[in-house]
Amino acid sequence: MSLPIVDFEKVASGHGLDDLDRAFRNWGFAEIQNHGVPSVLCEAMLGEMEWFFSLATQRKRAILRTEENYWGFYDRELTKNVRDWKEIFDVGPRRAACQPQWPEGSASFSDTTMRFYEACEKIALQLVSCMGTLLGAEKGELENGFSDHTSYLRLNYYPLCEDPAPADVQTGEVRGALGISHHSDAGAVTVLLQDGVDGLQVEHGGRWHSVSARRGSLIVNIGDVVQVWSNDRYEAPLHRVLANRDRVRYSAPFFFNPDFETDYAPVAGACGEAGPLYRSINWGEFRRGRAAGDYADEGEEVQIAHYRIETPFHCGE
Repeated sequence: MSLPIVDFEKVASGHGLDDLDRAFRNWGFAEIQNHGVPSVLCEAMLGEMEWFFSLATQRKRAILRTEENYWGFYDRELTKNVRDWKEIFDVGPRRAACQPQWPEGSASFSDTTMRFYEACEKIALQLVSCMGTLLGAEKGELENGFSDHTSYLRLNYYPLCEDPAPADVQTGEVRGALGISHHSDAGAVTVLLQDGVDGLQVEHGGRWHSVSARRGSLIVNIGDVVQVWSNDRYEAPLHRVLANRDRVRYSAPFFFNPDFETDYAPVAGACGEAGPLYRSINWGEFRRGRAAGDYADEGEEVQIAHYRIETPFHCGE
């Protein structure tokens, strides 16, 4: 299945917003073209990922991510309380105990990773600005929550799996392993680089659809923050990743997340007569609750549904 295609250059200039609106209302995903990220950088990022994940496990675990410093390597993450069939490397801003960790042996790895991080950051910030326009927010209203953002770039490696779940496995059904179980992204928007190997699936119309993975393509999707801003006009899409018996897979999602202190709620212009469907959410509180489940089975994973207002009231009341 091919996702809707959006000309990012047109969107960034203030044109083509209707295309972005349709893509996010119908799918929550879009493939962007004319995004300004050089193909040579995308290819270099994929090459560096192959280098890193081919290192001996001992070398990778020398920069292991922890609950105190969540930048680094990890190979035991949970999604929906189920172990993922993947290895990851995360990098983001320096904050107190959180310091980027880099493997020894290749200066090009850190250089390429950070150049790709910065390129995705520009795209994501522009998308947030577009969301503000589409939702009738005041100029700069949404962007203000990202002045000291907590975004991060994740490098994913999906090794071969002897017992992968079939592509038609239903949500919650136990039939083999998944690269990542079904979930929505917690933040605002995600920018994803693919390597040409299929694996990403999107839930739509009660069915799972496999997304074509053109090597070097960039895909964007909205997360829970946008769903709250939009008062459910845009729904953060459920997606998952299949494991593969025959081919390994690499991908690089950039998760654009607000400042820890940011409180987000439905934009007044998006409420309409029904009023807001969510109470205000503090990103730091929400993110800590979601991250706790990455390391151990903490019971039900925190979701924006926990902040939903039972009886909506009109904006401004």
